[in-house]
Amino acid sequence: MNIETRTKGEICVLHFEGNFDSNTASDAESVINELIEDGKLKIVANFENLNFISSAGLRVLLATAKRLNASGGDLRVCCLNQTVQEVFDISGFGTILTVNQTEDEAIRSI
Repeated sequence: MNIETRTKGEICVLHFEGNFDSNTASDAESVINELIEDGKLKIVANFENLNFISSAGLRVLLATAKRLNASGGDLRVCCLNQTVQEVFDISGFGTILTVNQTEDEAIRSI
């Protein structure tokens, strides 16, 4: 999996590409934790180019959301393709995390 990071003001946008699963979750978690440690408390995860997300990826998102909320920050998820949307729907994560249709909506809502 590849994660491209951009900053828009105080918001950090992460573009995920590939599979977010047990093989890549720890790398993603390390990237996110480093951002949080550097003071990036508003994060948007763009999944437009994400092929698949497993329970390991969902666990990283949940841990990130909890950590950000405890620090006064926030996490938004956007641009879910059909495959990722199905995983969110089945797991109930669409009701746990704030999901936006577009990156611009996610940025505005944070």
